[in-house]
Amino acid sequence: MPPLTYRLATTHDIDTLADLVNSAYRGDSSRTGWTTEADLLGGQRTDRDEIRSLIEAADSIILLGIQGDVIVASLHLQQEGSSAYLGMFAIRPGYQGAGIGKQCLQQAENYAQQQWGAAAMLMTVITLRTELIAYYERRGYRRTGILKPFPTSPRFGIPLVAGLQLILMEKMLYC
Repeated sequence: MPPLTYRLATTHDIDTLADLVNSAYRGDSSRTGWTTEADLLGGQRTDRDEIRSLIEAADSIILLGIQGDVIVASLHLQQEGSSAYLGMFAIRPGYQGAGIGKQCLQQAENYAQQQWGAAAMLMTVITLRTELIAYYERRGYRRTGILKPFPTSPRFGIPLVAGLQLILMEKMLYC
C-alpha cells in the first residue's frame, strides 16, 4: 500500500467528502467498517452545505488522508481558544482496520499543536459507541464526564434509539 499523504480540503473536495463521511457512518456501506452508526441513526451524517461551511470558516480545516490518488480519510479541526475540536473523523469503510485512523489522528494532533499552539484536543462521541470510546482512550483521550444531548436536527441524523448522548473527551497535547 502507498503511504498516506495529507493536505487540506478545498471546495473542490466537497462532493467527495460528503460521500466519504456519509459512507463511513450511515447506510449499508458503513456496515463494512467498524465506525458505523447505522443501528443508532438513520439519514445522513453530513451534507455539502455543512462541509462547505467548515472549509470556509475561520480557524477551521478539514484534513484529508490520501493513499495514492484516493481520499481515504478526513477529519475536521476547529480552533477553540487553547484547544482544538476534532470532529467528523471518517475513514473509507474498506480501508478501516489498517492503522489509517491512528496515523490521521496523530497528524491532526500535530497540526493543532504546530499551527494553532493547541494544548488539548477535544471531541464528542456517542456514549453508546463503547468500542469507539475505547479506541480513543487507547490513543490517550480521556472521558471528561461532561455529557451533551445529541443534536435534534435531522441534518445530523435521525435517532433510531431514544436518549442518545455525547460524551466530551479530551487529550492533553503538551506534557
